[in-house]
Amino acid sequence: MATFDDLLEEAGSFGRCQKRIFALLCLLSIPYSGVYVGTVFQSFTPDHWCRDSAVVERRQACGWSLADSRRLTVPVVNVSGGLQQSSCEQYDVDWNTTTLGCDTQELNLSEVPLTTCKDGWEYQYEGRTSFATEFNLVCSDGWFVDMYQSTLNLGFLGSSFAFGFFADRFGRKISFLVSNILNAISGIALAVAPNYISILVLRCIFGFGVKGGWMSSYVLLTEIVGVEYRQTVGILYQMFFSVGVLILPLLAYFITDWRWLQFVITAPFIFFLSYYWFIPESPRWLISQNKSAKALKITEAMAKENKRKLKNSGTVTDEEGGSSSASLLASERMFWFKTVLACIGRLGITMTFEMVVFVNTELYPTYVRNLGVSVCSTLCDIGGMVAPFLLYRLAAIWLELPLIIFGVVALVAGGLVLLLPETRGVPLPETIDDIEFPDRKTEDVVENQQLKTLLKSDLTNNKETTTV
Repeated sequence: MATFDDLLEEAGSFGRCQKRIFALLCLLSIPYSGVYVGTVFQSFTPDHWCRDSAVVERRQACGWSLADSRRLTVPVVNVSGGLQQSSCEQYDVDWNTTTLGCDTQELNLSEVPLTTCKDGWEYQYEGRTSFATEFNLVCSDGWFVDMYQSTLNLGFLGSSFAFGFFADRFGRKISFLVSNILNAISGIALAVAPNYISILVLRCIFGFGVKGGWMSSYVLLTEIVGVEYRQTVGILYQMFFSVGVLILPLLAYFITDWRWLQFVITAPFIFFLSYYWFIPESPRWLISQNKSAKALKITEAMAKENKRKLKNSGTVTDEEGGSSSASLLASERMFWFKTVLACIGRLGITMTFEMVVFVNTELYPTYVRNLGVSVCSTLCDIGGMVAPFLLYRLAAIWLELPLIIFGVVALVAGGLVLLLPETRGVPLPETIDDIEFPDRKTEDVVENQQLKTLLKSDLTNNKETTTV
């Protein structure tokens, strides 16, 4: 009886069919960067200060600049050892009761009491709008901006459990379709949301769908290629996330409104709905569901597209036998040094994330692979929810504190990796026994390779004898 790995080798470990599917899914990886990193542009908080209606009216009447009216509105305060104009306090003066004229811009206001902003804020827009400026999420409400990314990771968290089970129960393909429907609907709704509460709710749903689609497509990809190609395919697939990171600033440069940027980020997910007709279900998953005939049909179609023929297509064994379940705070003198360190750190993070996701799919048997990846991914989502608060709130206490915490956690995680088994060149595990006794399956693979070599050698000798 032939296993799926045997059939896959005959059909082509990475033939034309797998390359086509790989190319389509790589396009899928690009807009994920906009979902995750787009908050940098969508939540952009420009230089701001308290708005005083009376001073604004006088500025318009007298033709003052923003700097002129700002001097009359906000005081100069000490921030981190330096003097700068306050963003959250203003002079407690009713300018309507004064004799302020167009030629009296320089006044001694050092003894005037201060108060919090009463009439909202003014922003140094520079032609760009974000939800932070639209909903005045600054000063005491600045933590609401952190919630934008945390709710995304909350959606990731829920999706890790829900879509992990869903994909193992109903299939990778249908899971991918459902996730893209959610992405299209919630992404467009997010772009037209009327208030910030609805934005947070829709952002959570958006993250729920995006994470589900990413997991389903990645697991599907690793299940249809040969063991010798999984590493390359996994790394290249995630590399296109970095391609999206490179494209995103260019889009944000020309699209200065955060709502239109959200539309552009969402648009590809509408196109990805068409993938349902171009990407097959995972044959491995079908075998785990005792649907060997359908798995064989898909594998034969893959072989045909790869211009190969299946020989051992009589019976496919189901070994699973079970049901599925850099920082803006850097000083100018150290700017380049810290920028280089930040880039090196980002490189290390990207490499680590790619390897974690890649190795993670090799640690679980097929019938719980999606769920296993999802549970591990959940811990990433918890970190994503906590990270914004650690970064911005702890930085207010001590700038280096978040970096120290992240560095210590990275060192601990690196040490724990040494406890994981080596998966290089090892076939995807099909059963629990393959996990507990990996050497047994490796020995079987070696024996099969030796047997094929011997058979090939015998056939060659027979041919030579016949010729003589």
